[in-house]
Amino acid sequence: MLSFLLGLWDLALEQPYVHLLTRRVGSDSIGGFWLSYSGFLEGQMIISLPESCLLTTDTVIRSYLGAYITKWKPPPSPLLALCTFLVSEKHAGDRSLWKPYLEILPKAYTCPVCLEPEVVNLLPKSLKAKAEEQRAHVQEFFASSRDFFSSLQPLFVEAVDSIFSYSALLWAWCTINTRAVYLRPRQRECLSAEPDTCALAPYLDLLNHSPSVQVKAAFNEETHSYEIRTTSRWRKHEEVFICYGPHDNQRLFLEYGFVSVHNPHACVYVSREILVKYLPSRDKQMDKKISILKDHGYIENLTFGWDGPSWRLLTALKLLCLEAEKFTCWKKVLLGEVISDTNEKTSLDIAQKICYYFMEETNAMLQKVSHMKDEKEALINQLTLVESLWTEELKVLRASAKTLHRLQTAFT
Repeated sequence: MLSFLLGLWDLALEQPYVHLLTRRVGSDSIGGFWLSYSGFLEGQMIISLPESCLLTTDTVIRSYLGAYITKWKPPPSPLLALCTFLVSEKHAGDRSLWKPYLEILPKAYTCPVCLEPEVVNLLPKSLKAKAEEQRAHVQEFFASSRDFFSSLQPLFVEAVDSIFSYSALLWAWCTINTRAVYLRPRQRECLSAEPDTCALAPYLDLLNHSPSVQVKAAFNEETHSYEIRTTSRWRKHEEVFICYGPHDNQRLFLEYGFVSVHNPHACVYVSREILVKYLPSRDKQMDKKISILKDHGYIENLTFGWDGPSWRLLTALKLLCLEAEKFTCWKKVLLGEVISDTNEKTSLDIAQKICYYFMEETNAMLQKVSHMKDEKEALINQLTLVESLWTEELKVLRASAKTLHRLQTAFT
């Protein structure tokens, strides 16, 4: 910790404001911060990091890479500039001014893009599709960047292909994707027009996420510092958390590589295919109903949550369950009006069937993951993470099932 703060002093020539936080590192190498001797009051500053401590594209352009970035055509993206700097500085080792920061970064990440394909296959279908899309994006990013990497050969004794490998770029990409803070958009002529909004914030990015806390985090233009203030109270010896946003567990897994236990934003997504799985196949108006839902944005983000099926999911089911003679009332359904007790009961019954289907699927996947953990010891950490995701989804589904049972009793 001392060497890290000294490193920040060298970078900034001024100490960042840190409210006496002490870092602890567990066996899983995930750090956190605990209050040393005093608490936090609501609205109090947790940390203020000077602009000179932030790693941004300005940092990169001022460095030895600046001349190469400036003359490269077409202009590299801000993301490529940051990734290139991270890989280059990590390769520099003891010669890097950023060594104290680089040493506390994870050696590997657990985002789906980093998982083995056989583990990705165990993810929920919606998350699996996003993970595969993310992997394809990173692979294309690497392929399209190789010519730029080759232009950097004069900077290195070793072949650039051995330095800027796919695994090295993937590490840098994950570092930025999981740890960067947001800055107001900037535009530089030597960089592409893609949004330049990312900054790495040493020390600050070691604060862990909790969905139950609220903080105010932003760059202060007056103090030229990135500041985090708490809107919660913290007592002595408590770990200080921040909130990355109101994300469900699939989003947290995809973007950050972890799952939050008892996440109030946790949910289970219902795809279009599952939505109609238990509806009558003989419904001649089904295609029209699906088209209406799609046109009005009710075919996606349909979920089960801790409070039961979402309003969007129930609304979609109510429209799909409309009897032929009631079909003209579809606009009233989208406005939240009750059409009939029959429609209400039918939609709840189907919601329950879908919920039970997901519970059975989730239990089956948990058994599959458990068996694989016995057979694939080398993948135990990745499999345990996937297991925690399915476990949390099962909790949500059980809570939804109880809510649905309670709602159904009104029609018995």
